[in-house]
Amino acid sequence: MTRTVPRPSAPERVVLAAVGGPATADEDGVVWSDETLLEELRALAVSAGAVVVGEVVQRRDTIDKTFFIGRGKAEELGREVKAKDAEMVLFDNDLSPAQGKNLEDVVGVRVLDRSELILDIFAERARTREAKLQVELAQLQYLLPRLKRMWTHLSRIRGGIGLRGPGETQLEVDRRVIRDKIITLKEKLARIEKRRELQREGRGDVWNAALVGYTNVGKSTIMNRLAGERLKAEDRLFATLDATTRRIDLSTGEAVVLTDTVGFIRHLPHHLVASFRATLEEVFHADLLLHVVDVSDPQHAEQMRVVEGVLEELDVVEAPRILVFNKFDLVAPAERAGLRARLLADHPDAVVASAVEGRGLVALEEALTAFVRSNEVEVHLSLPLAASRTLARLYEVGDVLERRYTDESIEVDFRARPEVVERLRGEGVRVRAAS
Repeated sequence: MTRTVPRPSAPERVVLAAVGGPATADEDGVVWSDETLLEELRALAVSAGAVVVGEVVQRRDTIDKTFFIGRGKAEELGREVKAKDAEMVLFDNDLSPAQGKNLEDVVGVRVLDRSELILDIFAERARTREAKLQVELAQLQYLLPRLKRMWTHLSRIRGGIGLRGPGETQLEVDRRVIRDKIITLKEKLARIEKRRELQREGRGDVWNAALVGYTNVGKSTIMNRLAGERLKAEDRLFATLDATTRRIDLSTGEAVVLTDTVGFIRHLPHHLVASFRATLEEVFHADLLLHVVDVSDPQHAEQMRVVEGVLEELDVVEAPRILVFNKFDLVAPAERAGLRARLLADHPDAVVASAVEGRGLVALEEALTAFVRSNEVEVHLSLPLAASRTLARLYEVGDVLERRYTDESIEVDFRARPEVVERLRGEGVRVRAAS
């Protein structure tokens, strides 16, 4: 029951609008020009199936409480809509319900803000039951305070002698229905999360890594290369919504469970982060994050800060990270040497890669192996001769380096996560430090 904006037979003609502060350089020296300001909104509009026919940008220090942009700019936006025969205005900013209604009254067509546009794209891309539930929850949370604007056919029953209503307006009934639906969706997602927790416990003996990054930076392509599969990987925003998990067997024998997660984006709606928290829990429980960056994007430094901001919002601040500067093949050949040198000077442990061409993946596997080995412990185990089942399990939960049989026991040199070793010790296995 996810709510999507109905798709017309022909692409909708839209005008883009945005409000930004003075065009000054940020802390990295990046100047956010009008073109840069609308670049991502333009990509979102195309992802939603629209045709961009016009753009309006206003620079101002303060936001207008009535129209978000100034009255004069709103009227200019209306003239642009009329001149370009547009059917909709897409705002790069989030609008209050009142601002959205006031703008619609001036421009004469429907106005969607950034959150509603992203939610519409998510609703179209959701495939699994969990993703659909998450999108529906986010949509209802967005819709609730906007009922009066979005459902203008609903009106309050007039009171008075002979005209007294049933005591509750239709608008209030609809609000109550939505609140009840939100509660139901949260309960369903909670049950899914319990099952997900059981799945995580089932793979708790293996190292868990999660691919994170801005949307459309190539996370799914990296997953394909490492897993040797062909998962969905497209050159568009939010091609992947559902977390995908695969076991990766490294060439040195170590195993890592790798999860591909939904991409982040600038000004990702807070209620969307909240509703997708179950999926993003994979990030929270990961032992290692692979932060993938599209190094060919001129704004990749800003995108890195956005990703770190979302991770901070999710309370994921302590997890170790490996930076993967991807899409190096899209960098102009004349700039590659200098860019590589600057990247590695600032981030010595990073991996520079091109997942499409398969370059840099050996270095990425080596970085994964180095992380695993630096965090594992090597011990010596003594097992009874009859403990063949325990011996077999050792191959599943760690790395058996050597085993020797004596008249009384099986002697095993073993390397694994510290938690695995402690659990074996608790099960009565004799453990001592490796010689």
